[in-house]
Amino acid sequence: MSEQQGKPLGLIAAVKQISEGKLDPQALLTQSFELANQLEPNLKAFVSRNTLEDLKKAIAPGPLSGIPIGIKDIINTQDLITTNGSPIYANHRPQEDAPIVQRIRALGGLIFGKTVTTQFAWRTPGPTVNPWNSEHTPGGSSSGSAASVAAGILPLAIGSQTVGSIVRPAAFCGVVGFKPSFGSIIKEGVHPFAYSLDHIGFFTRSVEDAAFAFQLLKDGSTKTAQIAIPDLKLAHAPKIALLKTPFDHLMSAEQQQTLQFAVEKLEQAGVSVKTMEIPAQYWEGIDQMPTIMGYDVAHIHQKHMENNQELLCENIKETATKGAEYSQAQYEAALAVQSKLRHSVGELFKDVDALLLAPATGEAPKGLSWTGDPSFCALGSLLGIPAINIPVGKSANGLPLGIQLMGNYKADEAFLKVAKFTEEAIGSR
Repeated sequence: MSEQQGKPLGLIAAVKQISEGKLDPQALLTQSFELANQLEPNLKAFVSRNTLEDLKKAIAPGPLSGIPIGIKDIINTQDLITTNGSPIYANHRPQEDAPIVQRIRALGGLIFGKTVTTQFAWRTPGPTVNPWNSEHTPGGSSSGSAASVAAGILPLAIGSQTVGSIVRPAAFCGVVGFKPSFGSIIKEGVHPFAYSLDHIGFFTRSVEDAAFAFQLLKDGSTKTAQIAIPDLKLAHAPKIALLKTPFDHLMSAEQQQTLQFAVEKLEQAGVSVKTMEIPAQYWEGIDQMPTIMGYDVAHIHQKHMENNQELLCENIKETATKGAEYSQAQYEAALAVQSKLRHSVGELFKDVDALLLAPATGEAPKGLSWTGDPSFCALGSLLGIPAINIPVGKSANGLPLGIQLMGNYKADEAFLKVAKFTEEAIGSR
């Protein structure tokens, strides 16, 4: 892709250069396409791609004019098949785009290709490898979206998260992965996994790029013609708390050191980082997630279980089978716990702007049969609060390590300012 000081061009930089006539969008598309051709035999980030000719023909005005974007393959696209990562949908061509895809096109964005997902966005990996070491997982379920941005093919890719499927692969691949507050992005036209847990989000190369994408694509946005770069400046240093979790013992020594490094950098930037513990009810609430997911999976995949069970992966079959054992009363009780916690989450942020914790246990695990432990992301998904991975450095094995921030529910714009401050405090990587 276009290079700037040896790094791939980011989303805002590409948008600015195209709008100022300094970058030909056809040249940007050609570079993206050729890099994908070069890397794909090993990377395997895409299920399908539009042709270069079709992409060039589709260039239209708008704030995302000429920008190639990856779409996770559980999100409906009219021009490309949507397989949901399953052989059941190997030739499925949706009749219309999902609203988020419609929005991207209306803004001038180009659907470069469909990115690999685990089957129905749950556990069973696709063929994508980690761009930094092909023997390691890229994470999941938004495997291809994270890898395509990390490899420099795309400046923006769309993913989804039910437990840890944006933040974790972003950490493993060394990019920014932003999961906005629950309900911020319209989910219509996206194959569901768990209705009250599914989020749509973004993979970019900077916090500012993620904020720009969110500003344009969030539900209710009216920005259609103008390019407005978000103002992420803070008047004073934010209040950030290092969150103690029940999973901290799972962190590798390098991940612990990465968190400590971030704390030191934040303190040097004027932040007083205090360690914070939250009431046990929040961690206990995570125990409700299997009930919520299982019940939803059993109902969503009922026809698949009846008619196509031989084509379903074991993870979906096991989850659906177990989920069918939950009663509606158990399901509603679990949802009630989730709702109560979500509505009380503001209490956690009365005296703090963001919570700091690990995005994963450490570097991407070796092997492609497992996408990694999502435990550190579960709280943010249960509560529906905004969460982001910020890359920090590399492990001794040369694999990315990052930190995670979580913010108050529906306070995404303010949260992104804190994330930008944190990114700048940590410095270049």
